[in-house]
Amino acid sequence: MRRILTGLLLALSLLVPGLPAATALVSPGPEERLDDPELEARARHLYRELRCVVCQSQSIDDSNAPLAADMRGVVRERLLAGDSNAQVKDWLQDRYGDYVLMMPPVQANTLALWLMPFLVLFGGGVAMIVFMRTQRSRMDRSDEDDADLAAALSDEEGLS
Repeated sequence: MRRILTGLLLALSLLVPGLPAATALVSPGPEERLDDPELEARARHLYRELRCVVCQSQSIDDSNAPLAADMRGVVRERLLAGDSNAQVKDWLQDRYGDYVLMMPPVQANTLALWLMPFLVLFGGGVAMIVFMRTQRSRMDRSDEDDADLAAALSDEEGLS
C-alpha cells in the first residue's frame, strides 16, 4: 500500500509543477534498519557497493526504485542469516550478473574497461609530445627562413 501511495504522489508531483517531490516517503525508513549497529554498518557498506539494476548508475543505497529496496532487504536478510559481505555480494552477483557490482571484477571481458583510462592518458601524452615537437621544428625552420631572407635582402641591397 505504501508503494502505491508513494508512486501516486511521485507521479502527481511530476505532473503538477508546484508540488514538492515525494522523496521523503521513498527514503529508507526504520524498517530498513538493522538493530545491531555493526550489521547496520556492514549493510550500509554493501548498499554502496551494489548497483541498482533499474537505475543503472546509482547504488542501491542512493536509489529509490522498488527493486533497490528489495535488494536492500535481501542484503539485510543475508547478513542476519550470518553471511559474510563476500557471500552476500556473490549471492546477488549470481542472480544479477557482474553488472550488480559498482566495481566490476578484473576479468578478460572487463579488461578493456579497466585499461581504457590509462590508454587514453597515454595516447593524449603521446599526441601532446608529437604536437610540441612539430611546433618546435616549425619554429626552427621559420628562424632559418628568416635568416635566409635577411641574407638575401642584404645581398640585394649590396647589389643596388
